[in-house]
Amino acid sequence: MARIIIAVLGLFLFAVAPVSAETVMTVQSLVTPQNVDFEYCNKIFNINAERLFYLTIASINANKFKIDEIQSKSGYILFTAADKQFLANIASLDDKRAILKITPANNIYYFPLGIVVNLFKYIELNTDLQTVELKKI
Repeated sequence: MARIIIAVLGLFLFAVAPVSAETVMTVQSLVTPQNVDFEYCNKIFNINAERLFYLTIASINANKFKIDEIQSKSGYILFTAADKQFLANIASLDDKRAILKITPANNIYYFPLGIVVNLFKYIELNTDLQTVELKKI
């Protein structure tokens, strides 16, 4: 009886939420190194460049990647993930929008896609959080 209920609930959940084949990414496709198109490596966010810079640092840290170098004036972060170096470059488009480009430092676009996807998802989830300035002791 319990198996029938679980099966019916499973059918109901899959029938209610239509998902196209293009938007579904399997775990295997996110962690397996593959050729990645440049279009997947850049994204425009509806926040200013300074806020995007700090969110990018937080995203790299939250994903447990190693930050090798930070250059706040030019807006780039060099970090290591999956034994490869990546360059996160932030540029302002206008007062309310900025673009983030994450590219491999050696310009060989053969790496796990999940590196870029996870960084972008973290930033998207945390764009509404307010920044707090810490007081000096």
